[in-house]
Amino acid sequence: MKNILENYKLHWTDKLHLFSTISGLFFFIASLFISDAATNFATKSAGMNVPDLIISNIPVFNVDFVVNEIAMTYAVFIGVVVIFLKPKTMPFVLKSSALFILIRSIFIMLTHLGPFPVHSYIDQTSFFSPLNIGSDFFFSGHTGLPYLIALIYWNNKMLRNISIAASVLFGVSVLLGHLHYSIDVFAAFFVTYSIFIIAQKFFVTDYKECQ
Repeated sequence: MKNILENYKLHWTDKLHLFSTISGLFFFIASLFISDAATNFATKSAGMNVPDLIISNIPVFNVDFVVNEIAMTYAVFIGVVVIFLKPKTMPFVLKSSALFILIRSIFIMLTHLGPFPVHSYIDQTSFFSPLNIGSDFFFSGHTGLPYLIALIYWNNKMLRNISIAASVLFGVSVLLGHLHYSIDVFAAFFVTYSIFIIAQKFFVTDYKECQ
């Protein structure tokens, strides 16, 4: 515990680290507003739904608990790890996540597919419900973001395995719930890896802190 507190104090009293964290936080918040606007645009512009090799041939399952409650639990877990246990990684996590959300926002504004006719019930009162409603299909954020975290903490076996497991779980769940088309899920791994490489190039100093 003493080492954790010393590590925490060391990084949060470093002015450069603090500035990088604050700028990352602003970038992250801005990306959320952009994502919301992009989702609204895609939803209003949504066209017809299309057949899908996987979800057209499987029954719909209620995955509300997974995509809401379990997703929230995972997000809180990662937040605690980043903020309290690995504060030096926070700038890169914030900036790479913001880049992920920004690029995804551009993608969903270019793709106007309508939702599948029958899909899982989503609790409108859940904190994460705004992330699960709309025509923001390509590519799956539920699948991509945990995979991005896995890539960032690849040298940490526990965090890597937990995040990969979360990515697979959420990916399977949104398919079972007919909340995403299959291409949204499978493409998420390839697009996310590309975003990770771009983030390494854009935020070199912050990425070095994660090693």
